[in-house]
Amino acid sequence: MAEKKPGVIVILSSPSGAGKTTLVKKISTRKNYKISISHTTRKPRIKEKNGKDYFFVDKREFKKLIIDKKFLEYAKVFNNYYGSLKKTVIHKLQKGENVIFDIDWQGTNQIKKKKLKYKIITIFILPPSKKELFKRLLKRDHKDKKIAKVRMRQFKDDVMHWKEYNFTVINDDIEKCYKSIISFLNLQKKQ
Repeated sequence: MAEKKPGVIVILSSPSGAGKTTLVKKISTRKNYKISISHTTRKPRIKEKNGKDYFFVDKREFKKLIIDKKFLEYAKVFNNYYGSLKKTVIHKLQKGENVIFDIDWQGTNQIKKKKLKYKIITIFILPPSKKELFKRLLKRDHKDKKIAKVRMRQFKDDVMHWKEYNFTVINDDIEKCYKSIISFLNLQKKQ
């Protein structure tokens, strides 16, 4: 019997509000794609469920996981911590599942530096414009201009990292963007 081919790591990154979480969820509906569910110290948004969207933990618990070296990657973003458990990700990859990450450039760099024996495919998603991004952030954070402005200040730093990725796509239409990503993933997986 042939040995099961290991899965690949697929990383989607973007400035906050560019649509990466929506795209990650769409990709995860495809056969053999599983989302890496991150731990986070931030509070759940409306409709987010513990264990489905994130594992919501306090800062003390998160810092213990850092000390115990349990994370494949982690970062502090907007005063909250986010991180992916190494054991869970490796287990899925060994079973032949492709693991999709919804993480920023900091986490992407950490995973790349780990020199894992698994293929890593990185995709950076850009919004069509800063104006559209601000509109999306206002809609997502329920018209909270203060949160949207904080995230917009981070935009310039985040967007500078697109060159470090295998593929960059502008999300001006979610279906078109999704199809473009799937085409790229199918090409990459054949190599």
